[in-house]
Parts: sequence; structure tokens; C-alpha cells
Amino acid sequence: MSVFRIYVEKKPEFAVEARSVLSDVQTALRLNVTDIRIFHRYDADHLTAEAFQRAVPTVFSEPAVDHTYTELPALEEGQRTFATEYLPGQFDQRADSCEQCIQILLQGERCRVRTADVYVVTGNLTDAEFDRLKKYLINPVERREASPELPETLDTNYTIPTTVETLTGFISLSEDELKQFIADYGLAMDLGDIQFCQKYFRDTEHRDPTITEVRMIDTYWSDHCRHTTFLTQISDVDIPTDYIRETYDAYCTVRQELGRGEKPMTLMDLATIAAKKLKADGKLNDLDESEEINACSVKIKVDIDGKEEDWILMFKNETHNHPTEIEPFGGAATCLGGAIRDPLSGRSYVYQAMRVTGAANPLVPVEDTIAGKLPQRKITVGAANGYSSYGNQIGLATGHVAEVYHPGYMAKRMEIGAVLGAAPASNIRREAPVPGDIVILLGGKTGRDGCGGATGSSKSHTVESLGHCGAEVQKGNAPEERKLQRLFRNPTVTQMIKRCNDFGAGGVSVAIGELAPGLKINLDKVPKKYAGLDGTEIAISESQERMAVVIDPKDREQFLKYAAEENLEATEVAVVTEDPRLVLSWRGKEIVNISRAFLDTNGAHQENDVFVEIPKAEDTPLKRSGDIADVKEKWLSTLSDLNACSQKGLVEMFDSSIGAASVLMPYGGKYQLTETQAMVAKVPVPDGKTNTVTMMSYGFDPYVSSWSPYHGAVYAVTESLSRIVAVGGDYSKVRFTFQEYFRRMTEDPHRWSQPFAALLGAYDAQMGYGLPSIGGKDSMSGTFNHIDVPPTLVSFAVDVAKLKDVVSPELKNTGDKLVWIHLPVDAHLLPEYEGVMETYRKLHEDMQNGRVKAAYVVDRQGIAAAVSKMAFGNALGVTIEHNVDERDLFTPYIADLICEVPAEKVGELASTYTVIGAVTDKPVLSYKDTEITIREAVSAWNKPLEKVFKTVSGAELPEVDALNVAAADENGIVADSCYQAKSIHVCSHKLAQPTVFIPVFPGTNCEYDSTRAFERAGAKVITQVFSNLSAEDIRGSVDAFEKAINQAQIIMFPGGFSAGDEPDGSAKFFATAFQNAKIKEAVTKLLNERDGLALGICNGFQALIKLGLVPYGEILGQTEDSPTLTFNTIGRHISKMVYTKVVSNKSPWLQKAQLGGVYCNPASHGEGRFVANDEWLAKLFANGQVATQYVTPDGQLSVDEEWNVNGSYMNIEGITSPDGRILGKMAHSERRGDGVAVNIYGEQDIKIFESGVEYFK
Repeated sequence: MSVFRIYVEKKPEFAVEARSVLSDVQTALRLNVTDIRIFHRYDADHLTAEAFQRAVPTVFSEPAVDHTYTELPALEEGQRTFATEYLPGQFDQRADSCEQCIQILLQGERCRVRTADVYVVTGNLTDAEFDRLKKYLINPVERREASPELPETLDTNYTIPTTVETLTGFISLSEDELKQFIADYGLAMDLGDIQFCQKYFRDTEHRDPTITEVRMIDTYWSDHCRHTTFLTQISDVDIPTDYIRETYDAYCTVRQELGRGEKPMTLMDLATIAAKKLKADGKLNDLDESEEINACSVKIKVDIDGKEEDWILMFKNETHNHPTEIEPFGGAATCLGGAIRDPLSGRSYVYQAMRVTGAANPLVPVEDTIAGKLPQRKITVGAANGYSSYGNQIGLATGHVAEVYHPGYMAKRMEIGAVLGAAPASNIRREAPVPGDIVILLGGKTGRDGCGGATGSSKSHTVESLGHCGAEVQKGNAPEERKLQRLFRNPTVTQMIKRCNDFGAGGVSVAIGELAPGLKINLDKVPKKYAGLDGTEIAISESQERMAVVIDPKDREQFLKYAAEENLEATEVAVVTEDPRLVLSWRGKEIVNISRAFLDTNGAHQENDVFVEIPKAEDTPLKRSGDIADVKEKWLSTLSDLNACSQKGLVEMFDSSIGAASVLMPYGGKYQLTETQAMVAKVPVPDGKTNTVTMMSYGFDPYVSSWSPYHGAVYAVTESLSRIVAVGGDYSKVRFTFQEYFRRMTEDPHRWSQPFAALLGAYDAQMGYGLPSIGGKDSMSGTFNHIDVPPTLVSFAVDVAKLKDVVSPELKNTGDKLVWIHLPVDAHLLPEYEGVMETYRKLHEDMQNGRVKAAYVVDRQGIAAAVSKMAFGNALGVTIEHNVDERDLFTPYIADLICEVPAEKVGELASTYTVIGAVTDKPVLSYKDTEITIREAVSAWNKPLEKVFKTVSGAELPEVDALNVAAADENGIVADSCYQAKSIHVCSHKLAQPTVFIPVFPGTNCEYDSTRAFERAGAKVITQVFSNLSAEDIRGSVDAFEKAINQAQIIMFPGGFSAGDEPDGSAKFFATAFQNAKIKEAVTKLLNERDGLALGICNGFQALIKLGLVPYGEILGQTEDSPTLTFNTIGRHISKMVYTKVVSNKSPWLQKAQLGGVYCNPASHGEGRFVANDEWLAKLFANGQVATQYVTPDGQLSVDEEWNVNGSYMNIEGITSPDGRILGKMAHSERRGDGVAVNIYGEQDIKIFESGVEYFK
């Protein structure tokens, strides 16, 4: 069968990606390149020529924004070309989405698609420079240069393996031969481990092992899985510093009190003993304990419609440092995917995420990159793209994003994802599996990606890592994990699950192997991405988006039925056995048969001594600032520091509003410029209203930790606590989880100083505050050659509160006073715990009594930076009192608080405070004779990272004028820049309660929010998942959709990323399905015969446009001249609140909105730029079809990307069909609710859902 090829290039005005790559190459490589064109190449087979041609304008391209070519244009003088493609075995979401869309289009079996990117580079380049450019654009861990030739077939000739190797002679290898064996096989275990392994097989099993057994043991015993370093016995401890020694002595005393004196002293013991002690003292009664270790779990009470229910709150932090270092996009994406799966496997719904990362300076020129490394800029940007892509697709609100800069992270990046999940306690069943129980594998298929991820993460990084680590990095498939989330939100399903484990490190062998002591796993039943995998690869592959559950065999059929309803593959792969052995069979033969007792030894016993180095007092970064020669220069340079400057261009890449539960947006105030320091969200109750919120913050400073890991940990804990208190939390209810990240340990006792000192500091803080860390994650391989990461202990603090408690950090009213609340410290510059807790108690009392309007926690940058950031959000001024010492403005008073207090309430404060200034209406920061305008300060704050994370695209947009066209007919008039219809379409089919149909496709993620919005407005809602696992499933889904549409009066196309918004364009999956003849006819009848309505928001608007439902009012598809939505001018995802003005009342959807009214809603999209030719623009305005436009908070039209966030022509945000019954808009009007986005100013309820329901009454 033939292979068909097409090249697709964005038209010049829409070539955002090509312009972005050109800018990146010019900035980073400083090459003489004048132009870059990008052609997306698609090869397809297993389909007819006719079918391929049908797919060209619907799947592979969009006529309005793309050019297509069967051959590449001939190269001109000064042009060179090359192509890149994914390595074999890497998941290609673009190709996968093409295959899914074409299968729906044809309703047959899946074809095959391969993709490549072709670059045509114009410029005066030498061969060496061209090679540099290619090297910059091709990461060998995931991609390779592609051949320009058209292949004869897309078949891959896999060598089908039939056996796995038995390592004949292994049990008789000498010590030197074992050392060579470790090197030859690239194992993570050390000599002691391999000797221990050899002894087991020689003396207990009396046979040589298979390669599968050795690889699996290497995974089980890797530092990533068994925490080798953290479980190494500490033999002798030398601590010359008195106050650190006192903490160590206190720890030893507690060990004796708890009866642990005979147990080995380890870093793990030190990390967990505070929680054990506090539990013994009765201070940990909310801990939810079980044999399952999915995530930190606490019991909480959640009010729902005024009634309290028992819930479980889960939280977890995860790192993917090594994978992100070598393949930033995939590593960071799967960091979040892995973090989500932990609480998800605990059967909780994950609803908010935090991202904390560590990088070296991303502004360093590419030519200064260390050999064997990717450029810091490429790592930083690629990782942000990966994490945000995954979170945005799966539909997880990322409430806080922060990147910490320190030169030590040149050794290896830090990539942390922390998540919160919750579920009713009644949803979670936990029982020990019994013999005969079965194991179901859910979700994604198994491939080579991720083979050796656990062991790779446990190795130190070297120059060679980039060249041979490709298989270790997994590729994320967020739509697949979204299906798991939906399935696990069904209590009928979760109550069948006895035990569950996610597929993290180690794949099948570990994820299934940990579920019960005795298991027989049939590897032949494990679904595979492609042929050619041997038993070892199937056993240890860490392919993503998989879950293993233990259920009673009697529940098998019902469980599989529910999985199928969610379009999830589910396969029985194992059975629980009486005999406590792990047995894996492949091709009818046992390739693993090992005793559980041996596996659980975690390998050879390890011991080491520790010498804790003395922090030099004179080097402390905590000392008071010296004299300030020029206050203004110091103030502006502080705001320009990499660790103080704006990260808005980074933060806005992450969807922060999905779920309609984010109480605080990442940036607040009228101008969205005051950054929040903690994330707050309402608990995700599926039905009803709640006032219960969760709070999460982090604390860490790499410079303090580098000077003294002990101080660094104490201040990390304290800073995370202060940040919870600052948003209105009660410090006494906080629970912690820690992230430890240190250089690789050797036998040198001095190298153990950092983790030991840091954990002693964390122990001291936990005991001092009486608050435990109930979980954590250690990563002990932060070394590259001779460079080490800074000693890192990040503290994550979690609290539960009520909506009424929440305080946001932006300054609110002129005339208010600014007060400084200083935390007491001792002679060693350490917090005095009792005094700090008393300060927290009093401040919480002040907040509860309404005396504090805003609060912000000081970091190492000092009070000046804190006050500035508080002022930015509402562009209010601050006058600092003359009696404030300028040195105090720049001293690192870490964890101190600055509060805004009404002048008349200052005297009522319970807190001990110093008044340091006042809020003014003049947008100026003023101190003595120094004046800095807010504009000047914001400019200095914005500038440093602008070249890395843009907030301004530089695209030239035409000036936009107020509406000045005449109405197209006598039904409307144009007045005050608005279209006023004289009559609105009236429904001829009245009924008391309309039914809304909401389709759910792979990648849809706004169905819950949309359902709640319609149900709140009084409608009945049907949601239906489109299943496409097979051609038969597709036909069944078409019939189900047709039936649901025939029962409905409204179709709602929800937001999300249908099929990952691939291939290279949004909502193609949606549009392809609704082009089906049966579905198309049902939609036509709903609109034309039943006078129905249709609504599309974000991805749903994109679907309406691609179908032609807007602006035409019927399913027509698109032509070259059709209006459409394309990539934002800035070339990235944008998530922020936008202001939109209602400029037409023609639509029934807008009858409860105020004509000319300004509404504030979240936008979150990568392709929201509305584009149309002049003829269409005039027609839409004249017909009153332009429903809403982007405006300033004051309702003024502006081309500034601050307000017209995606560069839409004429600022158009929403349009309708000719009669107004179909509305498409980009901003998420469904993401509103009581207590949502409280730090944003403006009316959030445009009432479109209420208007839509009212239309039928």
C-alpha cells in the first residue's frame, strides 16, 4: 500500500512558531539567520488516496491559516534545509491525534501516520554554524535528523524476540568480573548489591538469574525506589557546632523515647522521626494511615450545602530532575503526570498543582554551555512548556509557579511538582488483597519509553548522558490520564478497588509487584504500543498513564464495563497468589521467580560516617544590609534580581482557573501584577456548594541553604508557614511534606554534611513548631562531573480553612497603613519558635477580626521588594516613613510579614508591629527624597526574564476603533459602540427544563465546570464520552451522540484540548466527529426543527468555527476565506483574567448580560486569536454577530496585549451565528463561583447559562 505525503506551512501572517524559533535562534545563537520557515510533514499509509485527500483540509491543515504542498518549494540562494523526527519508540502526540481523527472521519480501522518538522533556513551560515543551529534545535535524547526521502512503507521491521537471556555463569563471577558486569550492563547498583544478589541466586535459588531478574532487581533497589542513600546506616557523627549538636542530641533522645535506639540511624529515620514523636504525643490525630502509600493523607471535614462530611485530603511532591535535564519537555510533563497519579491512585480527585523549579541563569549565552549539557535557556523554556502542556491538557489548575535561580543548578535542574487531591472518605476502600484476587491494568499501552527511568534518575549525570539516555525519558499523554481521573471520580468504581498503584518507577515489575506479597503476572497480556518488545522491556518500561488495581474476581465484568464507558483500555494481567513470590511469565515461560523476602531486603547493607561542616558566621546571607549609597539604584536593582524579578511570562503559561475553584489567581489586583505566595482552592465537591478551602505554600532559599543547610531547612519550614499565615491560614493546623535534593553521596563523611544538617534543621523546626512533615521525596543524584546542586530542602506547607479566612496580598485602599511584623530570632540567627508561634497566633486573630486587608511575606530580597509587589497589582503608591532605616528595607528578614491595616485599626492590632508606611493614591514608591514611579519599578521588575519568558510578542497590530459601522438591516441599530437588536429570536418550543448535551472527547477537560454552570442555571445535563478504542466503538459512539442530541435542546461544546489540540490546530477531533452524517443531521434538526441553541467556549468555540456553526449558523466546514481562531501572537499558552465588553444584544445567550457591560473571566488558551478578512469583519459587526470584545478594565478598546491577550483582530472575543442562537467565545464564563478569583476586580458573571435556560421558558 502506498505512503502519502503532505507538507503544511502556516501562512506568513500566522507563522507564530516559525517567528518564535527565528527569534530564539537569533537571541540564543547570535547567528546571521534572517528567516526560518517550518513545514510540518505528514506521511500516512493504510488508507486510500481518496481518504488521504479528505484528511488534508480537515485533519492535516486548516484552509484559513495553512498552505499545503505535495512537494517542498525549491530552495533559493542562501537557503538550507533539514528535517527532524522523533526517535523510534517515542510517543508522538501529533501523529497519534492524526490517526484518531482520520479513524473517526473514515469510521474504519486506524491508519498510520508519521510526522516530521522541516526547517528552511535563510542566512549567511558556514557549515559549522549550520551544524550549531541543528544541534540547538535537535535534542538527541528525543529526536533525530529525518531523511527527506518518501519511504515505501511505514512498516517497522521488528525483530520479534522469543526468549530472554539467562546469565550463565553469573553465580560464579569473581569480584572484578562483577565490577565489569555492572559497567557492561549499565546497572545502578553497586558492588555490595550485586554480590548480595549473586549470593541469593547461588545459595537460595541455586541457579543463574535471567537478565530480566537482574534488571528488575536493579530497579527495585535503585536509589529512586528504595531510597538507598536515605536508608544507609550512619555509624559515627561528628558535629563541631554547638547548637546543631544540641539538635542532634535531642534527636538521639527521642529515638530512645520511641524505642528506636536499636534500629539503624539513617537519613530516613531523621526525616520521619518528628512525625512519629508528634504522633506519640497525640498531635497527629488527623493522619489517615493505611498499608497503601499513595500520598500524604489527612482526614478533614468539608461543608457541603451547610452539612459537614468526612473527606480525605491527599498531597504529594514529585521530582523529575534527571529526565528534565536531558529532555526538558517530556521530563517536566511526566513530572506532573507522576505527581498526579500518586494521589489519584489513592482514589482522590487531583484539583490543584504547584510547580517549584531550580535553574542556573537562563540568560547565559548558548556558547557558554558546558559540554554534555543542553543550554540553560533551552532546559528552562522546554521544561515550562512540558509541565504546562500536561497540566493544561489534563485540566489541572496550577495555582503557583516559581523558578529559583542558583548557579549550582547547572549540575542538574530541579523540577518539582506538588499536587493536592481530595475525595469523600466513603469513596475509598482499602483492603489487603487475598489469593485469587485479580489485577487489572488500566490506561496507556507499554513501549520502550521510560525503560531504566528509575535507575537513570539514580545515577549521577555525565557528559555522555545526553547521548544514551533517550529510552529513560517517558512521553506524557495527558488525555489518557484524564480518562483515569474521570473513572476514579465514580464512587461505584473506587469502592470496587481494594488496592491501587500507579505506574511510576519500575513499570509492571514494581507497580504490580508491590500490590501483594505473592503475584503471578502474565506479561503476554500487557497491552503494547508496538511489536518487538521483549519480556524485560515489558517488565520494566515506565510508559506513562497506567494504573494497576486489585479487585475481587466477581467485580471483573462490572469494572471493565465502567472502564469502557470512559474510553479506557482495561486488561486483566495478574492474579494474587498464596506463595509470597513475584513470578513473571512471558511467552509461556517464567522469566522472573523471586522471593518477596529477598526483594524486600532492598539490597546490601550500607554504612557511612557523617561530619557536619561548620557554617561560617561571617559568610551568612542573613546579615543586615550595609549602608545604602543610592536608595533608588538599590531598590531597582533588587527588583531586577533574577530571584526577585517578574516571572509573569512563565506563570501565565499554566492554566490557573480550570475547576472554577481557584480562590486566588497567581497575580492579583486590577492590573494582575501582585504575585500571590500561596495557592488557595475550594475543595472539589462534585455537587453542592462548599466554603472549605485548602492552602499550599512552599519555602526555600538556595543561598541560605548553601551557606548553612541547617539554617536553610529551618527557614524553608518557617517561610512556608508564614506564607500560609499571610493568606489567612491557621499555622497550628499545617502539615508539611519535604523535598530533599542533594549532591551525590560518596564514602567521604564531609559529603554527607549537607543532607544530615538540613534534616536536623527540619527536625528542629518540626519539633519547635509542633507540626509534622508527613511525607516527602528525596533525590540524591544532583551531581554533574565536579559540579553539585545547592543543598536543597524545600518545605511544602498545607492547611485547611474557610473562604471567609482568605486574605490576598495586593494593596487595596489609600490611607491604609503598612505594618512590619518581625519574627524574633536568636543569637544564631534562627527563629525563636515560641515567639514566632505567638506572632502567628496574634496575626491570625487580627485577620479573623478584619484588621488586616493584605499581607505579604518578606524573602531574602527584603522589605522594599515586598512592598513594591504589594503595590503593583492596583498601581497604588506607598510612602515609607522617614524613621525607617534604609538598611532595613534591603535586609533579608526572611519570613517576616508586611501587612496593610486600615489607619483606624492599627491601635487595635493584637500583633507586635512597626508602622513603616502608608498607601497613597499617587502611583509612586516614596522614601525620604527618593521617588520611583510604579511604572518605572514595574519596568525594572519585568525586564530581566522578558527574553526568556515573553509578556509582549512585538507583533504589530492595527489600531482598533470603536464600532462605527451601520447595522445591516432594520432589525438593529448601532449606538454607543454597541449593536442593539430591536427583536431577539424567540423560542417556539417552550419547556420548563431544557436538556443540555455536553460531548466529552479525548482531551476535553471543562465538562465538569460546564455541567455545574448549566445545572446551577436550572438545566438538565447529559454528558457522553466519545469512545474510539476501535472502529466498533466509534460507530457505537456516533449512535449514542445522535440519540443524546435528539433528546437535547442545547449543545454545549466544552473547553479542553481535543486530542491534545493536534495536529497543529485546535478542536479538530471535535470538528471531525460532528461532520459525521448522522451527528450532523441531529444537530441540524436541533437547531432548525426544535429552535435549539448551541454554545462553545474556548476549545468549543474553536470547534464551532471549524464546523461553520459560527459564523454561518450551519455545519459547512471552512474555506480559505472563513474567519477562524489561530495561535496567540505571543506564541504560547496564555492563562489570565480578561475583561470583555458585551457589544451586541442579538443573542439569546446574552439577554441577562448588560449591553455595554464589562465582565471579567478567565482566559486559558494557546489558539484564541480571532482572525478574519476586512469583508468578514465588516459583515460580522453590521449583523450584530460580534458579541464581545476584549477591553481594558474601564471598557476601552486597546491593542495592548495586556488586554487583547491573543492579538485578535478588532479585539473580537466572541461571535454568534446570524440569528444569535449559536454563541462561541474564548473566555471561560463557566469558571465562576462564590469565592473564586477573589484577588481579581470586576463582575465575573455574564449569566450566559441562565440566559440560555430562560430562552426556553
